[in-house]
Amino acid sequence: MDVRGDDGCRLWVEQAGAGSPLVFCHGGPGLWDYLGPVARLLDENARIIRWDQRGCGRSQRRGPYRLDRFVADLDAVRDQVAGPRTALLGHSWGAHLALRYAIEHPERVSHLIYVSGTGIDPDNGWHPHYKRNLRLRLGPQLDRWEALSAHARTPAEEREQAVLQWSADFAEQRTALDHAERMATPWLGINRECNQALNREVKQELRNSDMVRQCRALELPVLIICGTEDIRPRWAVDSLHHALVNSRRVSLAGASHHPWVEKPDDFRRAVTDFLKQ
Repeated sequence: MDVRGDDGCRLWVEQAGAGSPLVFCHGGPGLWDYLGPVARLLDENARIIRWDQRGCGRSQRRGPYRLDRFVADLDAVRDQVAGPRTALLGHSWGAHLALRYAIEHPERVSHLIYVSGTGIDPDNGWHPHYKRNLRLRLGPQLDRWEALSAHARTPAEEREQAVLQWSADFAEQRTALDHAERMATPWLGINRECNQALNREVKQELRNSDMVRQCRALELPVLIICGTEDIRPRWAVDSLHHALVNSRRVSLAGASHHPWVEKPDDFRRAVTDFLKQ
């Protein structure tokens, strides 16, 4: 189905399952919803609502690419599909979007599931560690990834570069490229303008706003899920965990940035137990 944002932007939405609503926020920014496998893990316990963020995937390729606009789009999905109150699950960049929505509209959120996010550190201190770990994890694929990253790419090269980079987000390197290939199929194209604009704004937001104070005022239950093998250092999430007054943190051993892929049973158990609260 389609949802219309309050400015008329068309947003692609899909729902499955039965029960209380659970809205997903995919990562990126600038990607599309790749959380179908998570929906299949959870749709016996919740009504799963997935959507492509504006300018991305199957949604209308239209700006502006601003955090307040994405929060408003999420509110339109919540209002038109989920109902007056919903649980949220955000992955990576989507975890920050879901957190920002919960801060602005706590009365509209029952539970927040924050998966593989990077916390609220205003100094962005995790990023140098991520870049180093990415290069290490790429191993024999590093030279090709660097070559592709160094010049303007054709659409086929854009996909190849993304698959190589995404392969570093899986702990088991024997199967990492296969997992990354599945993420890139179908290939819907990365919106680089969206990616750059939102990453820039989030950095400014963390530097200039008092996210710690805002998180301390958030009383709804929050589940933080991380994989111990994520190349983004997990200590980056410490400041968020300490700021929240009602949070649980689950670290899945042997999992990386997509913990539902490598530890599906543990991931499902953590989420379903949390939603029963």
